[in-house]
Amino acid sequence: MPLSPPRIDQIPSPPLAPSDDPIDVAHLKRMTLSDAGLEREVLAMFLQQTAQLLTRLATRPADAAALAHTLKGSARAIGACRVAACAAALEAAIRTGDDPAQPLTALDHAVAEARASIEAILASSSASADRNDPL
Repeated sequence: MPLSPPRIDQIPSPPLAPSDDPIDVAHLKRMTLSDAGLEREVLAMFLQQTAQLLTRLATRPADAAALAHTLKGSARAIGACRVAACAAALEAAIRTGDDPAQPLTALDHAVAEARASIEAILASSSASADRNDPL
């Protein structure tokens, strides 16, 4: 009698390369377990956090590298890959003593693009929730 391993359903793998979109929605859904409420909550938190961090980074405080590091982690968590890459570049520039002006400008642009995408996602999510509300 031949032995065969039990059947295991395959789990979809994440993409090999991050999405070119400002927000990798598939990554966001994986991180929030496809919970639409949680998705809206983390996106709203990211909007608030980016506004605060960019305001602080613009003043070039002593803890700027740590702030960039925080933004990098938050961006990675929601699938904002360009923001994460720009925050990493800014962090590296600060830690090596390079001029942070260009990386900060690039980060500002990446965050603006991500914020616009998030606002569109939230508006779409809100409209969808309104259509599904029985009241």
